[in-house]
Amino acid sequence: MSDYPVNKDVHPQVTAFFDEDTNTISYVVKDPGSNACAVVDSVMDIDMAAGRITYDQADAMIAHIEREGLSLEWIIETHVHADHLSAAPYIQERLGGKVGIGEKIMVVQDVFGKIFNEGTEFQRDGSQFDRLFKDGDTYTVGGMTCFAIHTPGHTPACMTHVMGDAAFVGDTLFMPDGGSARADFPGGDAGELYDSIQKVLGLPDAMRLFMCHDYGPGGRDIAWETTVAEEKANNIHVGGGKTREEFVQFRTERDAQLNMPRLILPSLQVNMRAGEVPCDRDGNPMLKLPINRL
Repeated sequence: MSDYPVNKDVHPQVTAFFDEDTNTISYVVKDPGSNACAVVDSVMDIDMAAGRITYDQADAMIAHIEREGLSLEWIIETHVHADHLSAAPYIQERLGGKVGIGEKIMVVQDVFGKIFNEGTEFQRDGSQFDRLFKDGDTYTVGGMTCFAIHTPGHTPACMTHVMGDAAFVGDTLFMPDGGSARADFPGGDAGELYDSIQKVLGLPDAMRLFMCHDYGPGGRDIAWETTVAEEKANNIHVGGGKTREEFVQFRTERDAQLNMPRLILPSLQVNMRAGEVPCDRDGNPMLKLPINRL
């Protein structure tokens, strides 16, 4: 990991927000030396049966930022989520900040632009976002230097974001007893996911790792923070020296048994647009339901 500007002496304050409906954990990350902060993987609420969008989860994050007197500089998406909708535009409108995602968003937009039969007005160049990160790109939150690691496998655009001694892994890893995320979405690859996990596990052992999802395996309480050392030793899918071949075989067999995420169709349409809900020809917010395409 010597090519990445790791600085484990910087200890940002991380505040987690758990969304029970989607088992998503969003974060407000504060620079320890200033009032600057970043938001990671925000959630917009949707009632599919009623076709209604609300913002309770995002409002809780906004209230925290305002209560603490913080200045929002970045709204980070670790990837194009398939299980929840991003609240990035809603938060940006109220607090400012730049919205960033991995540059491979263009691959995701191209694939799902076809699945959803989007017209030529849908730009597939990532221009909906303020910043497209490449592997190793740096940015700052206040005086804290942060960087992005390209960690594909779950999706082509997955990035792990490292802020001081805290790394936000998206869906690349789960808690040690949860293992890893699926790799069977279009553009996913189990071998790439294993390689990406090794990048994360190459960070210093004491690096704090923050998950995007947790499902409380075995009925335990929801958890979202672990360390590189704990994952290397105890992760049920990759820990203890499991080989790439073992992981690919397990992940492939396991993925074949999984159903599509409950919110995949609205999530992809919204998230590939940086959180904006698409509209019909008359300007009304409208989602599509492609049949037999996934």
